[in-house]
Amino acid sequence: MKFEGIYTPAVTPFGPDGEIDRSEFANVLESLVDAGVHGIIVGGSTGEYYAQSTEERRELAKLAVQVIKNRTALIIGTGATRTEDSVAYALHAREIGADALLVASPPYALPTERENAVHALTIDRAANMPIMLYNYPARTGVMMGETFLSRVGRSKNFQAIKESSGDVNRIHLLARDFPHIEMSCGMDDQALEFFAWGSKSWVCGGSNFLPKEHIALYEACVIEKNFDKGRAIMKALLPLMAVLENGGKFVQCIKFGAELKGLKVGDVRPPLRPMNGEEKRALRTVVTNLQRTIAQITSGA
Repeated sequence: MKFEGIYTPAVTPFGPDGEIDRSEFANVLESLVDAGVHGIIVGGSTGEYYAQSTEERRELAKLAVQVIKNRTALIIGTGATRTEDSVAYALHAREIGADALLVASPPYALPTERENAVHALTIDRAANMPIMLYNYPARTGVMMGETFLSRVGRSKNFQAIKESSGDVNRIHLLARDFPHIEMSCGMDDQALEFFAWGSKSWVCGGSNFLPKEHIALYEACVIEKNFDKGRAIMKALLPLMAVLENGGKFVQCIKFGAELKGLKVGDVRPPLRPMNGEEKRALRTVVTNLQRTIAQITSGA
């Protein structure tokens, strides 16, 4: 599998009663397929997997296969603290016909690099599917360092890594020492830097509601190799990145953005709480401005 393009970690819609809105989840997936994203991730942190039961996660993965119908790539998250649980999610993903797995470090456990590699390799041996690693030490507490990457890199299935550490030196490390593991941008405000260093993909929550604008940056940098245009698009996107990352309400912002697009995705599940009116107004203004600016850039105006 080639990990190239824009990959959207899909939000999970909830109704007023807090239950998953399956019909609206199908609408979310259809909107992303129609927008031309190159892949969809189900069971990621943007999808609030941590607030869902095992049965809910399995049902959403199965529904995604049925809705997407091979029209774009489907990646299933296997995030869990117990290796056995991650293996079970991986085996289910293979059973239902998903295209790849998203494998993160087990949160809270704080494994050593060797232990973390054994965790990932156990999932790999069980499922034997293409894997995108997910390095997010701010959430998991551990870094997928050189020892880890050297060990897992011996398996052909570890084909990509979503790098979300925020450390620009990691971009250099991955590009220089681990070119066989495709580097994917997982830190939105560094997308331009990732593309400059040869990344061909971007996992971006904002593409839930601004897929065209995120695709525009990917196409400018990777397809057209026009970094002047890419810088202009990135400059327009940066205010959005600031809103998403400031205040600790990333998922809430993504879901409100989806609401602005006309998707009835509802609020977040506890322990998270919804945005307030002022926060919503700020995001609405940012979205309106960047859409207008990027439309002008892509039209050549």
